Amino acid sequence: MQVRDWQDILQELIAQESDPQNWRAISGVRSEGIGEDLYLCHPRGGLYHLKTYAKNPFKIQGFGAKLARKIDDEIESHFPVDVGGRFAIQKPFTEEVEIKRATKKIEETIRVHSEAPTNPLDLFEDVMVAMKSPAYGPLDYRGIGNRPESLDILAMEFHDLNKKLERKLEGTIGDDEIGRGFG
Repeated sequence: MQVRDWQDILQELIAQESDPQNWRAISGVRSEGIGEDLYLCHPRGGLYHLKTYAKNPFKIQGFGAKLARKIDDEIESHFPVDVGGRFAIQKPFTEEVEIKRATKKIEETIRVHSEAPTNPLDLFEDVMVAMKSPAYGPLDYRGIGNRPESLDILAMEFHDLNKKLERKLEGTIGDDEIGRGFG
């Protein structure tokens, strides 16, 4: 399992031909140090782990790896099926024609939802389809001080890779002198 830049991992995920609505995620603050852990899974798309931190308000640094090509029932059981949080990964539009087409579809989706009985989950899913989002679904994120237990379980399950990602991230944080402050 190769450790790579977190953006490369996301590009690999985006390039997959998987049902975009079947992705699920768990995220939270790292158990030690600054930054966040993120696990993404899909029954046929595999299991990914990303560790990131904000170098500054405009730049995210991080690393990740693909842990498995397919996930088994035991691993899948740690991921949310239906929670209040949602995530989406969006492939950037590169051409003006794509932007105009997506804008028109999104406007139509919003109009339809404003005129009909609907719920937030249906609106979210319809907007993701209109944007051709390659991955979206439920997210378990608890915020600072309330890390999801599943993060620790998965970190223990994939202990060696987790440590490898930790060392790589800590090295980059040290090189960036994030902890030195201003003065």
